[in-house]
Amino acid sequence: MDIKFYQTYIPNRYAEENIFRTLPPRQESFPSYADARPVLPQPFWTGHSSAIDCYWKVWELVFRNLRNPTAVNGFVSPYVDTAFNGNLFMWDSAFILMFARYAQRAFNFQQTLDNLYCKQHPDGFICREIREDDGTDCFKRFDPPATGPNVMPWTEWEYYQQIGDRERLGRVFPPLLAYHQWLRHYRTWQDGTYWASGWSCGMDNQPRLSFHEKPGSRSLVDLSFLVSLSQGQEQAPKIDPGQFTDMFKEWWDHDHMSWIDTSLQAVISARLLVQMAEALGREKEVDDLRNEIKVLSEIINATLWDEETGFYYDRRADGRQSRVKTIGAFWALLANIAPLERVERLIAQLEDPRTFNRPHRVPTLAADHEDYNPLGEYWRGGVWAPTNYMVLRGLTEAGFPDLAHEIARNHHAHVVQVFEQTGTVWENYAPEKTERGNISRPDFVGWTGLPPVAVLFEYVFGLRPNVPANTLVWDVRLLEEHGVAQYPFGERGLLDLRCAARRSEEEKPVITVQTNVPVCLEVHWAGGVEKIIAPSSIRQSSG
Repeated sequence: MDIKFYQTYIPNRYAEENIFRTLPPRQESFPSYADARPVLPQPFWTGHSSAIDCYWKVWELVFRNLRNPTAVNGFVSPYVDTAFNGNLFMWDSAFILMFARYAQRAFNFQQTLDNLYCKQHPDGFICREIREDDGTDCFKRFDPPATGPNVMPWTEWEYYQQIGDRERLGRVFPPLLAYHQWLRHYRTWQDGTYWASGWSCGMDNQPRLSFHEKPGSRSLVDLSFLVSLSQGQEQAPKIDPGQFTDMFKEWWDHDHMSWIDTSLQAVISARLLVQMAEALGREKEVDDLRNEIKVLSEIINATLWDEETGFYYDRRADGRQSRVKTIGAFWALLANIAPLERVERLIAQLEDPRTFNRPHRVPTLAADHEDYNPLGEYWRGGVWAPTNYMVLRGLTEAGFPDLAHEIARNHHAHVVQVFEQTGTVWENYAPEKTERGNISRPDFVGWTGLPPVAVLFEYVFGLRPNVPANTLVWDVRLLEEHGVAQYPFGERGLLDLRCAARRSEEEKPVITVQTNVPVCLEVHWAGGVEKIIAPSSIRQSSG
């Protein structure tokens, strides 16, 4: 009898369409940092040399972490390592590429995700963590921590907005759709909400499970184990078996909850897959996603929102809301599901010093929670680059650019100041002091390349591209002279952008742009909006 008869896969047609599963391995020579630097974007900002030094430190670190596939691991493309434990992580990679796309001329960082797609199972499953030495999954596909968060569609769509590579969009659409369908089939409850665990939601040790409500639960988790991991120690300290059991609960247990961040990410994934399908002429294949967006959004708003406190929460198995304010609720801004009055109440939480408006914004756990740690304690208050980037993009989506710029300046400044103190960037940061988190790895590039690069360009400088629309928005807020030479726009576009110093925010900025491709530059400032149509190699000024 054919042994395949006993396999537990329900084949997915889009996983079968996934070309990455059959690609041969491809290796290439890597540029060194010294080789890459001349072709990277060149930012300048008068009076802020440390910010520029921190920017270059990120690229120095990231070019150390390039790897080639091997015959043993079965990867198909050169890639950037997660810089954590020798494994390739799903959501780490997705966020690394959010800033690494700016270095596309030096190395094709986006192909990192090819190595996750090539490991897709026949039913659509992709493991959240894959060993780089032998290419095996770190979890079985039905383990609660086996996969997630589902943010790869966001990364691919951002790459499309920056580069305009429609061919890649067509290649990645099938594995992304198959993965979304797997999650919907195996990670949802009867009402359509999604579940996760500490590890699969990416925020390992947040006090979200029902056992945390028991008296004395706070003392059950011995943090020496996490400290040992953050410091790269080969052997973890001995801890009580009971403590370790409860640590497993945080990491691995779904607790029969509806998880707010995971449910919101499903809405975002579905929206982006619909947009991809429309761009590719495959609209008829995503009618089920349109229905999921509608139904899931209604359920989230009906059952995971608390009117009294003005916040979204996880829902317990018994129907109660958890009342743990986690940064994961702000995925609602990016998902664009909340009515305006609810958006405004979420914004109020970001501005409230009692919850998320701490000296270093934005902590991952609200400051009014009993388990909030002013030194960070990983996800119990630590400030993390990926979740802050999510908040910023959500504020942009919701139409709150002033607050986005304010939070971005705060976050970027703290990261740069810690860089001045230590000479590097860290896995996470303390919310109450200008220092690294108390459980944090150094040289973490890694996703901490986001604030010195993507946040600098997109929110401090205010440059946001839309290559398919041939438009670059420049939201000018700084008063000092600043800009970027060799700013990448599309597959071959290079822009030299300069904004002269101003005396006030209301003063019309004097913009100089030189480009090798036609582009519409839409300049925003406190006093108005102006469009500059920049032909190739022509300098144009506004002011």
